[in-house]
Order: sequence, then C-alpha cells, then structure tokens
Amino acid sequence: MKGRGRRIKAPLPVAGSPGTGIVGPDIVVMTRNSAAVLEECLASVSGLGPVWVVDSASTDDTAGIAARHGAQLIPFRWNGQYPKKKQWCLENLPFIGRWVLFLDSDERLTPGISQAIRDVLAAPLPGVAAYYLRAEPVFVGQRLRHGRQHEKIALMDRTRAFFPPCGDIAAEVGWEVEGHYQPQLEGQTGRLKGRLAHIVGPDLSSAFARHNGYSDWAAAASVGRQMPALRQGEPWRRRFAKAVLERSGCAPLLAFADSYLLRLGFLDGAAGLHYALFRGFYYWQIALKRRERALASTEPAGAGAVRREQPVNSTGC
Repeated sequence: MKGRGRRIKAPLPVAGSPGTGIVGPDIVVMTRNSAAVLEECLASVSGLGPVWVVDSASTDDTAGIAARHGAQLIPFRWNGQYPKKKQWCLENLPFIGRWVLFLDSDERLTPGISQAIRDVLAAPLPGVAAYYLRAEPVFVGQRLRHGRQHEKIALMDRTRAFFPPCGDIAAEVGWEVEGHYQPQLEGQTGRLKGRLAHIVGPDLSSAFARHNGYSDWAAAASVGRQMPALRQGEPWRRRFAKAVLERSGCAPLLAFADSYLLRLGFLDGAAGLHYALFRGFYYWQIALKRRERALASTEPAGAGAVRREQPVNSTGC
C-alpha cells in the first residue's frame, strides 16, 4: 500500500500542538478528486489543528489546494483489504495529540462547532472516548435547518477508537473508506453542540451518482448479512430504528415522511421537499436492489428469465 514504510514529516506547530497553549485535534480530511469542495473545507478548519489531507490518487487540483492551505498531503492507495483508510490513518500517521477529527472533503466546520471542539478538548469529559457531530445538509445551494440531519462519530481519542474489519469487503461494492458505520470505542460517547455543513453534491449529478454507489453497498451488505456487524458501534436505539425502517416494506415512504413531516422539512420550502424526495429515492434504490440480489441468490438455474418477467413491487407499500 502506498504510504506504508516511509517517514512522514510532521507538520509545523499550530493550534493543538504542544507549547501553543491552544487545544485542538489533528484533522484528517479524506480526498479523491475533491478540488471542487476542498477549498472551503480547509478554510473552515484553519487554525484549529494540524491538517492531514489523505488523498487517493487525485488527478485534479486537490494536491495544489492542500499545499496552498498548509496541509500535509499523504498519498494513499488501498490494497483492497483491511485496514481501510480511516483505520490506516489511526495506525500510521504521526499525529501530534490523542484527539483526531475525521472530515470528508464536502463537510465544513461552522464557528460554533469549532468552538465546541476547543471547549471539550480543553476540559475532556471523564470516560468519553468520542463525540457525535451532527451535519446540516446543503442541498441545491440551500442549507437545510430542518428535516433529517445525519450524525456520525467524527471526533475521537485515537488511543480508544478503532474501525474493525466488518466483512463489507465481501459486499463486492465496498470502497476504500469506512462507510456508513461507526468506530468501536473503549469508553462512552458525547455529542457536540453546533452543526457541520454537509454539501450534498457539489452538484445534483454528483449527488445522485454517489448515492447510487451507496445504495449498491447497502443492498449488498444487507443481503450478505454484514449490517449487524457494521452497526455495532451505534447506540441500540439507532440500530433498532434502522432495522425497523429496512424491514417495514415501506422504507422509501417512511424516509420521506420522517424528513418532510416529522422533522419539519417543509419549513425549508422547496429545497426541503426535494431533499425529502431525494432521501426517499435513496431508500427505494436500496429496497429494489436488495430484492434483486435476494431473488438472484435463491433463483434456480434456468429460471431467471421467467422470474425477471414478473412485475416487481420493491417497497411492499
């Protein structure tokens, strides 16, 4: 794997480095041809801590943008095995401190959440090994204040957090970065005040293409029974809600209603409606692809052509 076995030069002292008197985490930004969104991401973390841009063979200006912002560019090439990208970072990068903040290149820190990070690291809560961050979507150019907002563990004590092998490589459509599952922790979790801004895109074509891949992975992992292992790091209420949603037979309609009605997405106007439809469409893709895979795995030899001629109701609603 590219990057193994070579000395990585440590960054110059900035916020969060020993002797500065400012508490901040090491910041790891995942990139792959991320030039369209990386500039704003790096600007949003300026001064918070040393920044590592871990890049997967980008062919655009990702490297140039990282250099202009003073970030350390770390080449990464996945070998198709574990560890994947985040765990590789935890094992190999010469971090300055114990706390690591993982960001995707399409995410932005707001001033409020930057200050919340400084506050909790200045006075860490006993027993807390990681923190959930909540993200507000920016969809069709509008930041959504309502509707479904996703949460993920992004700030963690690297000595008490790890991403275990979960079997999703066997899903055949996995990718190099740990996907929609949380790390396992030796300790408790907390939640930070404030919100990330998550750019869904940066344009609609990119957003639909990315979620098409996510739905491939989710359907394959579900049919292959990897989901229980992938969700071990999540609270039981969250695991239960996802299991009920997937098995209800009406997941697309429930996802839409959750975002648009229950979470008051209609208060965001047309953008809130479109985002709720976008979420429902994503769950419709998973349901349909899961049904296709399940039928293929149980189909007798020679019966495929007959069975594919039958009408399919993917949602059961």
